[in-house]
Amino acid sequence: MTPDTIIGRNVKSYRVINGFTQEAIANFLGIKKREMISYYENGSREIPFDVLTRLSDLYGVDLADFYEEDEIRLKENVTSAFRTDGFESEDLETIAQFKAVVKNYLKMNNLLAKL
Repeated sequence: MTPDTIIGRNVKSYRVINGFTQEAIANFLGIKKREMISYYENGSREIPFDVLTRLSDLYGVDLADFYEEDEIRLKENVTSAFRTDGFESEDLETIAQFKAVVKNYLKMNNLLAKL
């Protein structure tokens, strides 16, 4: 698999795990055409770094998790998944901010545990 294919597969997996539609993700990212999300997910288009960063916050995962080839580990990396039916794009921004806080908290706890 190419890196774009791996990243795309993982982006799709995290989207599905979190219950988002491609349209909701496109709106959250400010992408006018939902088809672009499909191109990203099937690996036919490279995902820009800023898009990956926003998706990592929304999905509650580290950027490195998008490169994970092991599908079992992929699912273990989800910080907090929940169904998102009926959320607006503004709600998704709040969710992304919350998950970024949780992700940072977990990283800090891991660092403190190593002291």
